[in-house]
Amino acid sequence: MDVWTTVPVPELATAGELFAELEAVGYDGAFTYETRHDPFLPLVLAADRTTSLRLGTAIAIAFARTPMLLATIGRDLQDASAGRFTLGLGTQVRPHIERRYSMPWSHPAARLRELVLAMRAIWDAWDGLAPLDFRGEFYTHTLMPPAFDPGPARFASPRVLLGAVGPHLTRVAAEVGDGLLVHPFATRESLEQLTLPAVAEGLARAGRHRSELELAVVTMIATGDTGAELDAAIATVRGQLAFYGSTPAYARVLECNGWEGLHPRLNALSKEGRWDDMAELVTDEMVESIAVVGRRHEIAGRIRSKVGGLADAVSLECTRQPDPGHFADICVELHAER
Repeated sequence: MDVWTTVPVPELATAGELFAELEAVGYDGAFTYETRHDPFLPLVLAADRTTSLRLGTAIAIAFARTPMLLATIGRDLQDASAGRFTLGLGTQVRPHIERRYSMPWSHPAARLRELVLAMRAIWDAWDGLAPLDFRGEFYTHTLMPPAFDPGPARFASPRVLLGAVGPHLTRVAAEVGDGLLVHPFATRESLEQLTLPAVAEGLARAGRHRSELELAVVTMIATGDTGAELDAAIATVRGQLAFYGSTPAYARVLECNGWEGLHPRLNALSKEGRWDDMAELVTDEMVESIAVVGRRHEIAGRIRSKVGGLADAVSLECTRQPDPGHFADICVELHAER
């Protein structure tokens, strides 16, 4: 497996240094995500300070942007990184798209599928493969005057990875994406029983082989050098899992593992703002099944136990502990046994 990491970039000015450190650690890829800051701008600086590190978003909000805008950003970052950029996209949820971004929401799986196809049509037009004439249900792109055409690409189009939780989006990722980013709220059981069957359906729909799809599992890690550090990391993960478990999109993962009664309770408490009470409902079994938990020397082996034989890449989530060196030893150990 390739080893990636997902990191916050608290200050744009330090992004180049941060990604240079991640490359020095030995990661194969490093990805930004979209919350308080733009996910693309740090990668411009990262491209200038790195030479081999794969750079990408995990994820950028697809429906906050148009296919033309994403195609342009993808081309520019692919050029800036000399072909190392990966465009990771996700849908977010309806309230955010409508009320935070003031953008339309409808049929997210079908819309995401069409958005990817529209981007590819735009890239093909720029490469001179076909005139721009994309007409879909949600997006129409038929105008490309020479003044706005950047011309043929110096590098291949960016790889497009799609974040997915439920079966509909997972099928779309397998059908039209170059890869699937599996949300960290997953167990080995849910990967085998929910994710992989949906992947197989999407690949069959497109007449594709499994080798044509990159499957990356984002993994939450709770570890520490001391008992106190480990306990603090577990508490952080427990709170994260309580938040995810309160959301309907993740209920199927709970059900898959025999925890079907938990989602309604977490959901009800979330509406009352009782976050501490929610975390108390998350058992040690849940934490250890969804996250990877243990002392530092145990983590690499437990990552392999969770996703080995299933994933092409694992991304060590560093969103709650943004020290680029925090999982360096784990990255090195995973690489040593490739």
